[in-house]
Amino acid sequence: MKKWRTILMTAVAAVLFCGCSEQPKEKTFTVGFDSDFPPYGYKENGVYKGFDLDLAREVARRNQWKIVLRPINWDSKDMELNTGSIDCIWNGFTINGRENAYLWSDPYVANQQVVMVKAGSPIRKLADLAGKIVAVQTDTPVQKALSKGGEREKLGATFKRMVIAPNYNNAVMELEAGSVDAVALDIGVARKKQSDAPGKFVLLDEIIMTENYGIGFRKGNTELRDTVQKTLRAMIADGTAAKISAQYFNGQNVLTLKP
Repeated sequence: MKKWRTILMTAVAAVLFCGCSEQPKEKTFTVGFDSDFPPYGYKENGVYKGFDLDLAREVARRNQWKIVLRPINWDSKDMELNTGSIDCIWNGFTINGRENAYLWSDPYVANQQVVMVKAGSPIRKLADLAGKIVAVQTDTPVQKALSKGGEREKLGATFKRMVIAPNYNNAVMELEAGSVDAVALDIGVARKKQSDAPGKFVLLDEIIMTENYGIGFRKGNTELRDTVQKTLRAMIADGTAAKISAQYFNGQNVLTLKP
C-alpha cells in the first residue's frame, strides 16, 4: 500500500512540476525597417532609433510583447514579410502605389517627396533639373513616379540620368561628392540631413508628389494589424505619439491619424 502511495505521490509531483515549468512563451513583435532612413529608422552609436521604431517600441510595451527590430535589405522586404521573418514593415512605408500589395494600417503620416541640392547650386526649381543627374533610392515611390509610366514621368524624362542608390545615405554621399546634381527623397529624411549638416543642403520649394505612410502587414494578418492600429490610436489620444514625434521633427507633431 505504501509503495502505491509513494508512486502516486511521485506521479502527482511530476505533473505539478511539469505544469509549473511550462511558462507561456512571450509574444514577439518583429518590425522590419531600413536602417538608413533617418529620422524614421536608423543606427546611431550602435543603437537603432527613429520615429517609427519608437512608436513600435511603445506599441509592443503596451501589449506586453517583446520587440524585435530587424534591419532589412529594402529590395528583400516582401520576402522577409511573406516568409514570416518579420511581422510588419514599419519605416516611412508609402501606401500609394502599393495599395493591394499589403494589408495596411490606416495612414498615419502625410509625406512629401522633395528635391535636395547642395547650398549654392544653380538649381532653384524643378524645371532646372533638366539635363541634370538626379539620385533616388531603389524601389521607392519617387523612383517609380519619375520613371516611365509614373505620375511624374515627364519630369524624369528631362533628367540627363537618374541614379538608383541602395539607400538615401548613399544618395546624399553622391550629392556631397558632386557625382549627382540633386537627390529626390522624403521630406523627413531631407530635413534630418539638413539638421545634421546646417547650411550644407537646400530644399526646392516645389514638391514632386505627396503620399501617405502606413504600416504594412502580410495579407490575412488582420488580428495583428487591428491590435497595432488600436494601440497606435490610443497613443495618439493620450499624447504619447505626439511626444515621440516632437523628438524627431523639431517639436512638430507630424501624425495625421486621429484617435
